[in-house]
Amino acid sequence: MYDRKIKLSVRVNEREYKHLKNQADNAGLKMEPFIRKLIMGTEIRPRPPDNVAQLIREINAVGNNINQIARKVNTENRVNQAQIEELLHLFGEIYREVKN
Repeated sequence: MYDRKIKLSVRVNEREYKHLKNQADNAGLKMEPFIRKLIMGTEIRPRPPDNVAQLIREINAVGNNINQIARKVNTENRVNQAQIEELLHLFGEIYREVKN
């Protein structure tokens, strides 16, 4: 368990509490961890939107497809038109996902 034996109480008004709670929510943290980070001077960034994780998974899948094509091209020492078109299609998918 953590060595947090000292309890700190701070009184705030309703407006200050709402502001603090809103900031913690935006960072994706509960109040206590958020306040600890503030005290320690840690940079607190807003939580990324929920769709970012899905976007990363999709880009990784497209990247895996590109790597498979690259390996095949390296072993055959040639590129055909279908492979070039597939690469362009995959890059287009990445662009569309990132743009959205």
